[in-house]
Amino acid sequence: MTDFSMQIDADGVAILSWDAQGKSMNVLTLESLRDLDALVAQALADDAVKGLVITSGKKDFAAGMDLNVIARMKEDAGDEPARGLFDGIMGMHHALRRIERAGMDPKTNRGGKPVACAVPGTALGIGLEIPLACHRIFAADNPRAKIGLPEIKVGIFPGAGGTTRLVRKMGAMAASPFLLEGKLSDPNAARAAGIIDEVVPPTELMDRAKAWVLASVGTDLSKPWDRKDYRMPGGAPYHPAGYMTYVGASAMVNAKTFGAFPAAKALLSAVYEGALVNFDNALKIEARWFVNVLMNPSSSAMIRSLFINMQALGKGANRPDAPDQKVRKLGVIGAGMMGAGIAYVAANAGIDVVLVDSTDEAAAKGKAHSEGLLQKGVSRRKVTEEKKSETLARITPTTDYAMLQGCDLIVEAVFEDPQVKAEVTRKVVAAVGPDAIFATNTSTLPISDLATASDTPDQFIGIHFFSPVDKMQLVEIIRGKQTGDRAVAKALDFAKQIGKTPIVVNDARFFYANRCIIPYLNEGVRMVAEGVSPSLIENAAKMAGMPLGPLQLIDETSIDLGVKIAKATMAAMGDAYRDEAVDRVLFPMADEGRLGRKAKAGFYAYDDKGERQGLWPDLAKRFPRAAQQPTLQEVQERLLFAQSLEAVRALEEGVLTDIREGDVGAILGWGFAPWSGGPFSWLDILGAPYAAERAEELAATHGDRFAPPQLLEEMAERGQSFYARFGSGTAKAA
Repeated sequence: MTDFSMQIDADGVAILSWDAQGKSMNVLTLESLRDLDALVAQALADDAVKGLVITSGKKDFAAGMDLNVIARMKEDAGDEPARGLFDGIMGMHHALRRIERAGMDPKTNRGGKPVACAVPGTALGIGLEIPLACHRIFAADNPRAKIGLPEIKVGIFPGAGGTTRLVRKMGAMAASPFLLEGKLSDPNAARAAGIIDEVVPPTELMDRAKAWVLASVGTDLSKPWDRKDYRMPGGAPYHPAGYMTYVGASAMVNAKTFGAFPAAKALLSAVYEGALVNFDNALKIEARWFVNVLMNPSSSAMIRSLFINMQALGKGANRPDAPDQKVRKLGVIGAGMMGAGIAYVAANAGIDVVLVDSTDEAAAKGKAHSEGLLQKGVSRRKVTEEKKSETLARITPTTDYAMLQGCDLIVEAVFEDPQVKAEVTRKVVAAVGPDAIFATNTSTLPISDLATASDTPDQFIGIHFFSPVDKMQLVEIIRGKQTGDRAVAKALDFAKQIGKTPIVVNDARFFYANRCIIPYLNEGVRMVAEGVSPSLIENAAKMAGMPLGPLQLIDETSIDLGVKIAKATMAAMGDAYRDEAVDRVLFPMADEGRLGRKAKAGFYAYDDKGERQGLWPDLAKRFPRAAQQPTLQEVQERLLFAQSLEAVRALEEGVLTDIREGDVGAILGWGFAPWSGGPFSWLDILGAPYAAERAEELAATHGDRFAPPQLLEEMAERGQSFYARFGSGTAKAA
């Protein structure tokens, strides 16, 4: 059986149906591409065939390309991986160009057979690049369908002609959100943007596509860019309007990426250079820049972390062997922003929720949070009134713990105080059945200590949601010393139900995410105290790929929170505490009311509306600039090594048991330089010998916090990388 099949109907229309064997979604492989190309060639050569319709045998058209194909291209090329990739990509171009030209005479553009694409649902990546090569795209009116080119999000760009065709179809400016941001649209929005041609009722999809094919026989089917009178929408690079477009695009890309993401720069180069030549040469330019990106270790790392590893974790790669633990009824204790957010994502996923707080007013306010989010969706035409009503009906606000009866999972999201949490735990245990799993949402408190308030510590687990819950994709699941496998399975299944990506870590101070992000924040503060220019610190972080500089992130999370964490850590660690230099900056600021954005005063200055107005001018007076400023590279390495070395320590100590979770969690949880693939991937890009040597140099200059962990030193001596040593990620550090 092949993924593509062809049938010729009584009217002479060849129906090419894509139905990947053994998969819920179509993904393109080299074999399936060859099958498609052979069937297209066969149909074009058959005089009985008047035209073609390419469609899907599944509810969606395609999820994209199997990215393992790229790895195979590299491997098959042996000592010339770039040549292998280029030849393979040009093979894709030839196959799609055959569809696009459809037998036309190269000189007259006549004689081609009409090719329509009938898209029943989602069409992503190559799943849109194939339709773009067809002469007309019909999409079913399916509001759940997503249409777009999301490649940039995993460190590459549309390299099978999608970049060149979309720019020539729409113009560089109109195409930029879809190429540079990976914007996805529903069919109607895609039609309004000019990506697809017609949106039709699902029951009429094939009939409309075939009718168009039959009506188009013998007409001029050539694409605009194959005609002599073609003019690029918005102007080519040397057209006055086009010149401004490309200058602006370059500025926009650098403003958003700070030059840290290779794919964005390569995409822009492919668009600019391709716009200066004819279409076929533009495809070659696109292929060369695509190879340039694929040969960059950044793309391999991003694909591995944000596609392969993320999919594996989402499917439960580290799930214990336990029966299905899908949540039927959820109890949420605490209707503040966190609890309300948890209630919303659960109800939105079809789970009935009991939302408990100390007063009816507070509980109702928690439900109102969901109503506000849903109403925003309605106003943006992403949510129907019916969907809004159904979701809200699933949330029951109450003060009565007895209403929790029948809940199989409880998520407690009350104030970060062990005594308060213990009191709530005892109330819940008294109200629910003996099999219910109890999860505490905490970012710092030890799970094993909190579990002492439960009669069944094996059914007690930590679930650390990130704020805002409806937007942040990561969920950190913390296994306490006595947490059982069923509790872990329940947490993982719940995360999957609500569409989150989970990582599982063992109980320890700050768990994994906060353990790594706090050193990043502290390092930024230390440099301020040393007299390093705050603007250098912030911009160096962004140029390294961090979404926010450490000072801005502290302002966003609040300085008083940092002070609270510091005091608690100091009390717990005693003489082992080593962050006094950070405290000498943060504590006085907190005492003066400079608490960050919420107080409209912090490391940054703010206007009356809370909008940042630049760094606080008096910061330079309080901490005078050192005469000798460090290099950009040194600042960047201090910020990235502070996080990465802590990640390695977490692996050494068994807090983290899977480097895949370490990389995915870092990117999704706090935005660790996504271009690098995460801290372990970044260290692999550097190479263990250099990483260990540089860490020793930083330790000699700046302190023992940069001392290379024993694991890293051992790997440096052996010339190992993390992904080579730990394989799929599940091997132990020892």
